[in-house]
Amino acid sequence: MPEYPDVEVYRRALTARIVGARLQRFGIAAAHLLRSVTPAPEALVGRAAERVQRIGKQIVLRFEDGYFCAIHLAVAGRFFWTPSPSASKPTRLSPRGNIAVWSFARTQAVSQAGTRPATRTGDLRLTERSRKKRAAIRLGRGEDQLRALDWGGLEVPGSTFEDFAARLTATNRTLKRALTEPARFSGIGNAYSDEILHRARLSPMKRGSGLKPEEARRLHAAAASVLEEWKEKLMRETGRRFPTGVTAFRPGMAVHGRYGQPCPDCDSIVRRVRRAENEFNYCPECQTGGRLLADRVMSRLLRRKWPRTVQAEAARRRALLEIPDPDGDG
Repeated sequence: MPEYPDVEVYRRALTARIVGARLQRFGIAAAHLLRSVTPAPEALVGRAAERVQRIGKQIVLRFEDGYFCAIHLAVAGRFFWTPSPSASKPTRLSPRGNIAVWSFARTQAVSQAGTRPATRTGDLRLTERSRKKRAAIRLGRGEDQLRALDWGGLEVPGSTFEDFAARLTATNRTLKRALTEPARFSGIGNAYSDEILHRARLSPMKRGSGLKPEEARRLHAAAASVLEEWKEKLMRETGRRFPTGVTAFRPGMAVHGRYGQPCPDCDSIVRRVRRAENEFNYCPECQTGGRLLADRVMSRLLRRKWPRTVQAEAARRRALLEIPDPDGDG
C-alpha cells in the first residue's frame, strides 16, 4: 500500500501536471470503485483543478467551486500518466485495466475568432492489479465533507515529541499496530513501520503504554527521519518523471521485505511474523535482544520445541545436523 513517501511523490507529480488544467473527461469502469453517492462524476467535468493534497494515504484532487475527488489506492492501486493523448483515440476504460481515467486539458490564449482552443494535457489512469478490489474513489464538495475523510492521525514529520508521545503512550496496543492506525498516526503502513521500528531499535510487539520516555523519543525521531528521508530519496530518483515504480519493497530498506537476508547493521538474519494477508519483518539482534517472535506458522507447529532465541535456534539446527557445538567440549 502506498504510504507517506510514495503518496507525496504522487502528489508532487500530479500538482505539476494538472493544476490549472480543466477536467475534460472522468470515467469509472469498476463498480466497486465509487464509494460516494453525490455529487455525480459528471459534476467535476469542465472544472479546473486547483490543488492536489494528501490526507493520510489518500490523494485528493481539488477542483473549482469546492468539488473534490479523493482516491485511496489501497494495496494494489497505482497511478499512471499518459501525456497529450490523441483526442481521436481516448484512453480506454476497462474493469481489468484502466479502472478510472481523468483527462485534463489547458485552455490557450484567445484566438482571432474569439474562441479558446483546449490542448490536451494528459490522462491520469488508475489501475488495480489484484483480485481483491479495495481501491476507492469518493467525490464531494465543501470543507465539511473533505474533513470527514480525515481519520485524524498525527502527521509525524514536523510534529512535536509531546504530541507524538501522547498518542503513542495512550494505547496498550503493540508499537506495530499503533504506528499503522490511521486515527493515531497519518500515512504510515506496514513497510515504513518496519523501517521505523528497526531504526528506533524497538520490538514491534512492545506495548505503547509501556514505553520509557527515552524509547518514545527514539521512536519519534526515527519515525520523522525515516519518512522524510524516503520521501526525499524517492523524489530525487523520480525527478520530473511521473512515478511508475511505486512499491512497498525497495532496495535500501533495512528490514522490510528482507526476510532471510542479513541485517545491514548487525548481519543477523532478518525474521518475519506472518499475519492474515501480510507479514512484518524485524531484526532480532537489533530490536528484540535476540528473542525470536512467534511467527504464527512454525511456532504453532513446533509449540514447545519452538526456539525462543537466536542462540536456541542455532543450537537446535546444529543438533539436527549433528554439528558439534563450537563452544563445547565435543
